Amino acid sequence: MVKSYDTMVEALNDLNRRGYTYDFNLREDCIYCAAIDQSFEADRFNVVEHHRFEGASDPGDLSEVIAIETKSGHKGTLTDGVGISSTLSPAMIEKLRFRP
Repeated sequence: MVKSYDTMVEALNDLNRRGYTYDFNLREDCIYCAAIDQSFEADRFNVVEHHRFEGASDPGDLSEVIAIETKSGHKGTLTDGVGISSTLSPAMIEKLRFRP
């Protein structure tokens, strides 16, 4: 069962406690983790959880926390403040697409 969080910080703290300790960043055709200097294409990771937050003063101000596990066992999070970018490859857009 996926947890529900009131804030992005609450989600990140809980995911970190549950072992999602790496910080992933989006690149055009992969996610990248600086801590291990490694990139993961769409077929090398899975989205485990996806949490979306609206801004307190502006509901259009969205942020997302995505819990990711790589096929090699690295667990971490990807945060995004504006939603999936059109500069991403089609494979990355499909992999990270929000599915309620």
